[in-house]
Amino acid sequence: MSLPRYASRGPVMFLLHYVLCRWATHLVVLLAVVGAVGCAIGAQYAVKHLVDVLGLGKPSDFQLWTAVAMLLLLVAGDNLLWRLAGWVATHAFVAVGGDLRLDLFEHLSGHGTRYFSDQFPGALAGRITNAANAAWSIQQSLTWSTIPPAAAVLSSIAVLGLINWKITVVLFVIVSILGALIGWLAAGGQHLHARFAGRAAAVSGDLTDVVSNIGLVRAFGAIGRERIRLSQKIATEMSAQRKSLRSLERLRLFHAVSVFLVTSVVLAWSVILWRGGSITTGDVVLTTTLGFTVLHASRDLAMALVELVQHFAKLGEAVRVLGLPHEMVDTPDAKPLIPLGGAISFVGVSFSYPDGHRVLENFNLEIAPGQTVGLVGRSGSGKSTILSLLQRLYDPSEGRVLIDGQDIAHVTQESLRRSIAVVHQDISLFHRSVLENLRYGKPEATDEEVYRATEAAYCTEFINRLPQGFDTIVGSRGLKLSGGQRQRIAIARAFLSDAPIILLDEATSSLDTESEQCIQEALMRLVKGRTVIAVAHRLSTLDSFSRIVVLQWGRIIEDGSSIELRERNGTYSRMYNRQLAGVGYP
Repeated sequence: MSLPRYASRGPVMFLLHYVLCRWATHLVVLLAVVGAVGCAIGAQYAVKHLVDVLGLGKPSDFQLWTAVAMLLLLVAGDNLLWRLAGWVATHAFVAVGGDLRLDLFEHLSGHGTRYFSDQFPGALAGRITNAANAAWSIQQSLTWSTIPPAAAVLSSIAVLGLINWKITVVLFVIVSILGALIGWLAAGGQHLHARFAGRAAAVSGDLTDVVSNIGLVRAFGAIGRERIRLSQKIATEMSAQRKSLRSLERLRLFHAVSVFLVTSVVLAWSVILWRGGSITTGDVVLTTTLGFTVLHASRDLAMALVELVQHFAKLGEAVRVLGLPHEMVDTPDAKPLIPLGGAISFVGVSFSYPDGHRVLENFNLEIAPGQTVGLVGRSGSGKSTILSLLQRLYDPSEGRVLIDGQDIAHVTQESLRRSIAVVHQDISLFHRSVLENLRYGKPEATDEEVYRATEAAYCTEFINRLPQGFDTIVGSRGLKLSGGQRQRIAIARAFLSDAPIILLDEATSSLDTESEQCIQEALMRLVKGRTVIAVAHRLSTLDSFSRIVVLQWGRIIEDGSSIELRERNGTYSRMYNRQLAGVGYP
């Protein structure tokens, strides 16, 4: 069963799926806890039995020591079974959290571009952690705070039946009614807990967004402004939290008053029965102790239940957002892409963004294997859309995109991504070592392969100057490196991936002239023998490309080599000349 399927059934069924995956260890914990509670209630009956034996005046040694032994065995069983449950739970509960986080991450990574553009990255990561924490808290609460008092209440009522069955019947009816009322009241406040969980996740996302852009905040002197904005967000979160907590307190107050009244009636009833000679002194002791057990256990049960509602609300909020079905999935008959040289075809492709803006209309483009093609055009002409469709970040509304004659809609997305290496303008590096970032495209690369790639991308010299060389941590998003160094790391990473298709998305537009020349030489090495599509605003960087495609409003208006297009005195020629004059184009 896929994650969206069991996630859509609610947080209870979602968590139950992971518990059942490790049912044996959870069953051991459950049986041990129930057994421990049984021993604890049995010990109270053993105390009653010992009191009655002592009340005989001169009991025999067998009667006396049998009563003592029974009490001691039950006390020992109580303690040992708790320790067994705790020991097994350390494995079972931790494993559920690990399984849950891995599945949520795997599912999250399969969402499309539209999903991530609508979410805070920090909030998404936080929701995975929140879901795991909530699952842990639910298991802990059920094992140590919910099941024990529930079992204690039921066991106490059952044992009271050995004294007077009428007390048992009355208690069972009252506890059932109270349980139903508490459950109804708890369900009524669930929307308050869910609202709090959602607002807490939003605040977490806002904080992450501000911290990740702290340089921008400082540059515009906006720390005070951001503090005011966050204070408003936090105020709405605190308001939701207060309403959630107040609903819990009302529930606890109702339960406390109800249970006190019930316990008082049971105790008075047992004293009246004793005065009438219907029960023994030991029975009164047992009734009193079990009455207090029901009082405390039911109070603990009520508190645990309302906490469970909160934890399930947090789990439900996280799973509801993370567990949405994927927009784009592999077709049931999807097969791995078979690279045959890197031929690319756009056949009758039309595409619109979610806002309805039409970018491509019956678009056709053929790129031969090993051809280097530059995409040129003003902003909004469709350049980035073409790269996105080729990577299947979106699906076209009409038409097909083919690689080596294979429709990419019918190949596995993983094999498609392995066949394409992308070098962006804004390079993404992990907060890991240089070596780990280099090997990201090919984890199994040998040291010799890494060295050759860094040589080809002109990285070796600056890497050797770093404090720990290849083992230097590059910082969040590679901020410890300059823009040119990050670009060269990305090019070396693309070398290592050995993909037959290379996409260059404004790979040099933000660099100084010296860095750009160095990286241009590295790129020329990278593209040899591979199919390349490059988007560039600096038209001079495309002079060596075999072909330039000029786009306007999603249509090809010019197609040819750089020299041919400049000689035509058309759109490309005018853009090229404007850039030579230092004017540029929008």
